Amino acid sequence: MKILIAVSLGFLLTLITLPLFLKLLTCAGATRPNYRGESIPVGMGLIFVFVYILVAFLLAYWAAGDLVLLVLFLVGVVFFALLGLLDDLLGSRENRGLKGHFGALLNGKLTTGALKALGGGAGALLISFISLPGRPWWEILTAALLVALAANTINLVDLRPGRAIKVFYLWFLILLAVFQDKLPLVLIAPLAGGLLACAPADLKAMAMLGDTGANLLGAALGMASVWTMTFPAQLAVVAFLMLLHLFTERYSLTMIIEKNRLLRFLDNLGRSK
Repeated sequence: MKILIAVSLGFLLTLITLPLFLKLLTCAGATRPNYRGESIPVGMGLIFVFVYILVAFLLAYWAAGDLVLLVLFLVGVVFFALLGLLDDLLGSRENRGLKGHFGALLNGKLTTGALKALGGGAGALLISFISLPGRPWWEILTAALLVALAANTINLVDLRPGRAIKVFYLWFLILLAVFQDKLPLVLIAPLAGGLLACAPADLKAMAMLGDTGANLLGAALGMASVWTMTFPAQLAVVAFLMLLHLFTERYSLTMIIEKNRLLRFLDNLGRSK
């Protein structure tokens, strides 16, 4: 019931404020060409921060016995959103992928992508250290890797309208099916609701979640996973995400999806042509 209420609140608040927020982004010049070359608002995912702060008052009541997790989750959401916002507003498309960004860094050029990766890694490590007191260093490091990799994974897939949304919900629903009403899933529920309200604009390529939204949503999934999964399960997820990152450094995910009939169908589902 708590998850349903949190999802509904996130959805309603986002639905009410989204038109005003998109107009604000457009007037501020926060636009970028989409995959079709049309200039649309970018950084739509920043709305989740404001919505989450409003919903956090109710979550604080529910999490009265474990406010540390709520505060850490809120700080994580804001921090990863700001890292993504820097990339949305100041980032260049000249360097792509972790290899490109860290290659530029080795040549003395700091890109927003490298800053996002380094900052995200440090932030994930701090969140894991505080939220897992008394755990051995290898468990803390694994948790930090999971949060950081999850944040970048949603960025990796967010190359076409709706793709990040579908991956987010697949991950969220798996957690929900296995762990049901645990507190971390209650914490992430308002974001799931808010994302549902943003889905039409994203699927119709009218606005982009941007790195702001992708980074925030991925980090939220990572934190929820760390606080619900056993250590062996976390290791398995980290291994999978590492392999996915290595794979996408060499091959185009979009090309692979386009060549597979089922993946292409799922990728195009709900999308405006």
